[in-house]
Amino acid sequence: MAVKLAEMDPQVTFAEQLQQETGPVVLINTFTVAPEDADRLLAAWAEDAAFMKRQPGFISTQLHRGIAGSTTLVNVAVWESAAALRAAFVSPEFQAHVGRYPDSAVTQPHLFQKVAVPGICVA
Repeated sequence: MAVKLAEMDPQVTFAEQLQQETGPVVLINTFTVAPEDADRLLAAWAEDAAFMKRQPGFISTQLHRGIAGSTTLVNVAVWESAAALRAAFVSPEFQAHVGRYPDSAVTQPHLFQKVAVPGICVA
């Protein structure tokens, strides 16, 4: 079975975002999983991250896990463009991997760009 996809933003789907011709982009992907499936999710994510790391346009990734026994994980990945991520995401090799995730896994991927806020952060 494949990981279940849930939209982070009900106004804009991840698929719509992947069609944009913009960059750089930051992928924020939240995963939730049953406690007994956490190790399996980590193993599947590590394999996917290794694949993504080899793809054109990949810049970086970092996985974060909630504390205090949480089974919520957040992947933050930076790509040169939405198009580069799209090419990697729709590749047959990557799509063949989604079945390795546990049945309890739910993912919420969404693309972002930096926002400049004067005196606080730069774009």
